[in-house]
Amino acid sequence: MTAVWFAALALLLAGPLPALLARARWTWQVPRAALVLWQAIALGAVLATLGAGLASLSLLFTEEPGFPFLARHGVVQTTLIGLGSALVAVVTVRFWVVATLVGIRTRRRRNRHREMVDLLHRKESTGEVDQALLSQTGVRVLTGPGRVAYCVPGVRSRVVVSDAVLQQLTPEEVRAVLAHERAHLRARHDLVLEGFTALHAAFPRFVSSQAALDSVRLLVEMLADDSARRRTGSAPLARALVALAGQPDASAEMPVGSGALARVRRLSESPPPRGLSLAAYVAAALVLGGPTLAVAVPWLEASYRALTD
Repeated sequence: MTAVWFAALALLLAGPLPALLARARWTWQVPRAALVLWQAIALGAVLATLGAGLASLSLLFTEEPGFPFLARHGVVQTTLIGLGSALVAVVTVRFWVVATLVGIRTRRRRNRHREMVDLLHRKESTGEVDQALLSQTGVRVLTGPGRVAYCVPGVRSRVVVSDAVLQQLTPEEVRAVLAHERAHLRARHDLVLEGFTALHAAFPRFVSSQAALDSVRLLVEMLADDSARRRTGSAPLARALVALAGQPDASAEMPVGSGALARVRRLSESPPPRGLSLAAYVAAALVLGGPTLAVAVPWLEASYRALTD
């Protein structure tokens, strides 16, 4: 029954639990701890899937296949073991294939995007804000009527803003936008999103949850908001979010204006209750520790017996 329990746990951590957590609003109060919990759930789903596969393989290789196996375990359990093994094989292969393809395509797209913004970058300054902005390394200013601000992550990262942002936002609001984007680059939030994108694509659609990916994207934005408001204050950041709301750039991975309403409301809320972050970290440890111990302990015991016999 070990394989069945692992398979059930993997399905729970891949679908129903993320869908339930995505509806929770307490995660907005502690985005860092919530992201750790989300990552624990994702890793727990992977470990439970691998555990189901290892348990199934151990049964298939240690017991005689065919009718004796069916008679010993019954039709239901044998069917579940077969389905679990197939699911493990599909998810494992798809995860590594998707992760590789996502990484390759993302980096190619970023390289093309970086070359494009470097080419279109306006180098002449038209004002005091422009002059200070253009002197900063990695900042690119594009000419255009749309209010656009985003970052291009990677080894040679870029922060991209449009003329309209510089013209319509105050210097304090521009600094808040830049601080927000630099927080994304420092923390490499793009790698977090890549991992969740690959995991979402690896599991079949009937068990994976799109809500999980959307929730993680919003939490990443909130985490960058926290970093920005420590440097510029909540008011300039909130005004910048309102100005940029509703105008996301299709080419941007983490546009500033996404989820603006929820983020602006959050900036005006009181600090979270004490212990909420700790509770999220404890939950993450339990979610990740359960499958890890369940996979590791039997193998450690078998290794110990092999060494002592």
